[in-house]
Parts: sequence; C-alpha cells; structure tokens
Amino acid sequence: MLTPKSCMKLLFILLLESEALRAQTMAGNTPGASRAIEDPASLVLPFIGTTNGGHVFPGATLPHGMAKVGMDTDSPGNHAGYDADPQFNVTGFSQLHDSGTGGAVPLSNFKLWALTTCTSFEKCPTSLDSRKLGRKILPDGTPDDFASPGYFSTNLSNDIRVELTAARRAALHRYTFPSSVTLPRMVVDLTNDGQRSSRDQEMSLDPKTARVQGGATFTASFGPGSYRAFTCVDFKGEGFELGAPVEFGVWLANSPVKGATDLKQVYAGFRDEVGALFAFKRASEGPTRILARVGVSFISSEQACTNAEEDIPDFNFDRVHQANRAEWNELLGRIQVDTTGVSEDTVKLFYSSVYRSHISPADYSGENPKWNSTEPYYDSYYCNWDTYRTLYPLLSLQDPANFARIVRAMIDIQKHEGWLPECRGATAQHWIQGGSNADPILGEFWVKFHEQATALNVSGDDLYNALLADAESEPPNWNLQGRQANAWKTFNYIPHDIVDSGGANSKQVSRTLEHAFGDFAISQVAKIRGNAEDGAKYAQRAGNYFNVWNPNVSVPDAPSVRGMMQPRSSNGTFDFTDPRHCSIHDPEKATCFLNAANLDGFYEGSPIIYSQYVPQDTARLLDLQGGAQSFINRLDFIFEQEYFEPTDEPSQQMPFMYHYANRPGLSTQRSRQVIAQNFNTSVNGLPGNDDSGSYNLSSTAPSFVVLILHLLGAMGSYAAFYLAGLYPLPATRQFLLSSPYFPSISFFNPVFNSTTTIKSIGFEGNPEDGTGGKVFVKNVRVNGKPYKTNCFLDWDVFIGGSTVELTLTDDIGVTCGNGTDTLPPSLSTGGYN
Repeated sequence: MLTPKSCMKLLFILLLESEALRAQTMAGNTPGASRAIEDPASLVLPFIGTTNGGHVFPGATLPHGMAKVGMDTDSPGNHAGYDADPQFNVTGFSQLHDSGTGGAVPLSNFKLWALTTCTSFEKCPTSLDSRKLGRKILPDGTPDDFASPGYFSTNLSNDIRVELTAARRAALHRYTFPSSVTLPRMVVDLTNDGQRSSRDQEMSLDPKTARVQGGATFTASFGPGSYRAFTCVDFKGEGFELGAPVEFGVWLANSPVKGATDLKQVYAGFRDEVGALFAFKRASEGPTRILARVGVSFISSEQACTNAEEDIPDFNFDRVHQANRAEWNELLGRIQVDTTGVSEDTVKLFYSSVYRSHISPADYSGENPKWNSTEPYYDSYYCNWDTYRTLYPLLSLQDPANFARIVRAMIDIQKHEGWLPECRGATAQHWIQGGSNADPILGEFWVKFHEQATALNVSGDDLYNALLADAESEPPNWNLQGRQANAWKTFNYIPHDIVDSGGANSKQVSRTLEHAFGDFAISQVAKIRGNAEDGAKYAQRAGNYFNVWNPNVSVPDAPSVRGMMQPRSSNGTFDFTDPRHCSIHDPEKATCFLNAANLDGFYEGSPIIYSQYVPQDTARLLDLQGGAQSFINRLDFIFEQEYFEPTDEPSQQMPFMYHYANRPGLSTQRSRQVIAQNFNTSVNGLPGNDDSGSYNLSSTAPSFVVLILHLLGAMGSYAAFYLAGLYPLPATRQFLLSSPYFPSISFFNPVFNSTTTIKSIGFEGNPEDGTGGKVFVKNVRVNGKPYKTNCFLDWDVFIGGSTVELTLTDDIGVTCGNGTDTLPPSLSTGGYN
C-alpha cells in the first residue's frame, strides 16, 4: 500500500523521468544539436586505475550503495579488492569494498568461492591461500574480466564463469559451472577481510536450505578502532530446482568438518579462517548455474537476511542488473554532452569520472549500530579532506537530493558524537588528515540550497549548531574528529610547539589553512542566516592563514620565489621548513604522510604548494606575492619545475589560479595540460603512486612523486570539472570558468527542475597535448545577454536554467573583462559580503 510519503516519492521520480525525457527529446529534435546520450553507462570504464596502485573498485554497486560486490585478488595493492594485473590470483568475491583509499586494506568482507572438484568433502581446498587461482587470459594478455556500472564478470582458469550485480544492501552472484562438474560446491568465507583481521566470529548454517548466517569483528583500515559486520547467504538454482545441499559443513582454515552446522560445534581456540561449505546437485539439463544472494549488515545477521529479502526478493539476476543500470543511467544522464568533434576517449573519461564521483560516501541508512535514529546514515567518508573541494560541488550541480541526505547524516553524527565526521569507514572513526573538513561541505550545501533546505528536510538550526561545535569546542582527540580548537582560538594559528592531551600535534600549517577555510564557510552560512555578528567574526578568522605567512623565506636557487607558509611557535617566532620539503626536489625525500612523528608542519604537500592555497582570499595572496605578474611568474615556476602535484588536493585549484591575475587563458591552457599529461582511459596508475585515485596514463607525461590521495571520488570529480571547463569554489556561489571539452554540456538539476547548457561558439576540438588551440574564452553571454565576467559563473546561472554561450578564440591573452569586479571574488576585496 502506498503511503503519502511514498506517493510523493513516486511523483518526484516521475517528475525527474519526465524532465529528463523532455530534455532528451528537445536535444534530439533541435536543429544542429547532437543526439542525447541515452545510455551513458555504456561510456563508463570501471577498470580505469585498477592496477599499479590506483586502488579503484570496478565491481557492482548502486550510486552510493552500501553493497559493493567485486573480485578480490592476492595483489599487494588490493585496497579495492581487485587488481587488473593478470599475474595476481583471485581469492574470492566479497560484498563490501571501498575505492581509491589508502591506509590498510579496507573491507573485502564475506567472500564466496566456487569449487569444481574435490577428492572428498574433507579434502576441499577452503582456505584462502589453497583455493585461489588465476583468471583466463585473453590474446592481448589481459585477464578475461568485464565491468560496467552495476555489473562485473570474469572467467576463471578452472572454467567457472562468475557474474555479479548489486542492490543497495545486498549482492547477487551467478556461478556457471563447466558441464564436466558433477558435484558443484560453494564456499562461504566468513573471516577473510582485506587485512585478515577477524575475531569473535559467529556462524551457523541450515542443512535444509543452505542459508548461512554469521558475523565477526574486523579491524578498521585507517584508524584505531574496529567494526562488526554480518552476512546472510542464500543459494538458488537458475533454471532448475537446487534443493537441499547434498553435503554441508563448517570449515576451519583448510579443514572442512562434514555435517557441522555451527561454529560452536567445532570451534576450539582462535582460528583466523572459518566458513561454510556446501555441495549441490547439478542441473539435469544445460549448464549448472547457481545463484547466491548475499545480504550484509552492520547490525546483525538477521538484519542482513531482511536486507537481502527486501532488496532482492526474487533472485532474478537480470532484473537486478537492469534496475541497477537504469539508476546509473538516470543519474549520469543528468549531464549531457555534445560529442561532435570530441574523441571517444575524452567522452569515456568524462563519464567514467562522473561515475566514480558517486561510489562514495555510501548510504548505510538503517545500518548504524551506534545509536538509533530515523535520519539517514552515510559512511565511507575517506576522507572529507580529499573530497570537499570538488565532489560535493558536483553533487550540487546534479545530485542535490543525495547531497542533502549526506548533510543530514553528518549533522546526525554531530548530534550523537559531538563533532562532524571527518574520516570514517565501516562505522569506525579514522585519522583526520587536514582538518575538520565537513565544515565547507555543510557550507557548500547551505550557500547553494538554503532556500530549498526545508523541502530537503535539512534543518538550518541543526546545521549551524553542528558548524559552531566544530569551530568552538575541542574534542578529547582532535586527531579523530573536530579541531584543535583551543589553540586555534588562542593563537589564531596552530602553533608548532604546543603539546596537549588532545592528540599528536602535527601538520600544523596545513591545519591552520584548513581551519581558516572552514571558518570562511561558517561565515558564509552565518551571513545567509542573517547573523551579521557571527559572519564578521568567522570572516575575520578566515584571514588567519596570514599568521603562518613568512615573507622572508624563499626557494633555494630561486630567490625571486619569496614568501612561504611556515610553521610558527607559540611565542610568535617562525620555525623553518625547506620550501622544497615533500616535493620531488626535496633533498631529504620526505613524504609528509600521516605520521605522529611528522613535525614539519605540512600534510601531503610542500610549503610551495600550500603557499598557493588560500581559496577564500587569493587576491590577498596575489598581493603578498608581489602583484599580478609576480603571481603569474610564481605559478609558472611551480608548473615548469614540477612542484605541481596533480594528485595532491591543495594543488587542484592551482591551474585555475591565473584567473585572479586577469589571465584566464593561462588557466585554460594549464588545466588542459594537466588532463593531457595525467589522465586517460588506461588501467595503469601513476608511476610511483602509492594509493592515489588518479592516473598518469600518457606515454609522454612526466613522472611525479605522488603523495597519498584517498577516496577516488576526489579525482573523479576533479577530472570531471576540468573536462567541463569549470572549477568550483566550495561554500561560495561561484564556479571558475574555462572552456569545456565539448561543443556543449548540459546540467539537469532535479531540485530546481532546470537545465543549464554551456555552449562553445566556434568549437574546433581539443589540442591533444593541451597546448594552444581555439579554446580560450573571449566573451560570455547568458540567455543572450553579455555576462558580467569571462572568468566565473554565479550559482544563479544554474538555478533557473540558462543558456551560457562562450565565444572561443585562439588568443591566450584573453582577460576576465574590464574592471576589477570582473575578477573572481576574494575575501579581502569584499567579494563575499
């Protein structure tokens, strides 16, 4: 029976579908317009970055789905389970993964495995190391794997074919056995997560139905805690009646115990590998296909069963797959591009980047074991420091309803834990990186959607209170949540020499800059809410970045590059960190990774990079660096001497920073060179990369020493914005403007029920190396009228739906326009008042 709430939801979905169909029909019928892309999922390449340290998850999931079912390999770089390198063996097919992460290997829980032959039940190879085997290899030397949104398949070397698809909290597997197999067997692995860390296992099996229920405690991957997870597995024959298992039992390590139905019957002491083993009858005709439905839960195995039964009631693999793909197509299809004159690789790179932006955070609603709440619960914030710059502004453009649910979930975490989440995985708190970077995420939402917040069920009072808790209250451990707030408020920077009980004092300069930007976001929320006093207070605190600016430090061998962010002691004196520190030119080859002993003041970036990172006030930064030409020269030095780090988050805005010196053509060229030199559609990761979510795939690209970049959504949304010719300024109403890689690109926003199209007049294609070409923006018109600037678009352009026309030229010397008000806004110039 439909409730009023479900009726409204259905009406909303029908409205979206109607609008999307209308937009597609209009695009298809407009003279000279390209045909709408009706199946954008076909343009997604999930294998981008799945080897050489990319740590990309290529398996099956829904947008922000909790269940992420995929292949696990024995690769040392199997953070997402999978490795495209065919030398690595397959160890199972598990239900939970993360994508693009660092730290220890996360999740990879509850693996399934199919066996073709055993000399006896007791001799079946059940342990992870004894059962693993290779994949079939194609003539080109690649493994016989296939993936598309919502689907994954592989052909193993023992002739078993495995196919995977997913609903939100459950996965569906299909195992096709070769005709020679007379007694197909299935292994359920309860304990082997990515770290092989399980303890306190519980498991039982039903000898009549072969249902397996169980769970265990596992170690967190990027923090000090642990989590408990549960599963429920059911089997069914496809095209034949599977019936009760012919044989069944529990296995410990590599020792199956026939007839056992519970761990309690056989469990004696600690064993690091346990699970269930079944043998079934084969199909009487045709191939034997066995379906496995696997529910997952962080509450209980009973809830895992309920999740599976609700999400996949019918075991219909094709139906689940089609529903999954339809959801991806609807979401991806909200962005439409004209592909005329654009390479197929560029189109695929774009949609693949958008796709990866919607893998995390994951919707764990109803699966929070820590407190009872009717609010949404999202997890796998891994970490906000990586994603706030570009991921959430992309959600603002195309997926605001999910964005609102994520914001509500963050607010609910603050209500129950005291501070907004920063880094989180599988319900466990993880180590903070840059600061409490949920602040600009909530600021981004409120600045863009405060007028729609009530309809989206976001409380402005709760949102603001959550921000104030971060800004004003110091937690017991500010390395896991919140800020080092007392020192921040006392000194207006994070001193280098403060030691207290709140955590290890490191990365002080980085956190100073992040806290300043967080306070800027709070100031913008306060002003919109009519709180002028708080607006002024937090805007002033947003200028605290200046307190770690030392004008007297220059780069060795480059004295003209002068003035650096530097660590500072509590007495006001500056300490010294070599500006080259943590760059490829660092004489000490330091990394600036997350490390309590890292006392240099910086996190995953050199002082040269951080000295360009003041997104709320770049105009003042330009003045500190000697004016427009000196600022341009400094940017050129950073790029030409390879200090720019394409996988390091504070670097992401840098190619667009020429805008602030009134040279947007230089921004266009730099941003396009970044794409040309660092991105394409290969499976290979960046040379030397540890666990970055980006890919240096050009054969002519320079090598970079790359620091950790967690969470693939950061790189996906970053690349998507570059290709769209935009760069967002979080918690503001501005997008820096360049030229798209397409003759036109359209964004449909379902909350506004509007479509904004950016058209490039005179589009002649994209220079392969990113240099030169007719790609520079000479002037801008919005809805037929000259726009106020050539350098940015206000959010108003996207609210009501607009047509933005960019006139292109090959003159790299284009400007933002006439007058200082055509430059992008900055705090010190009154741009956000």
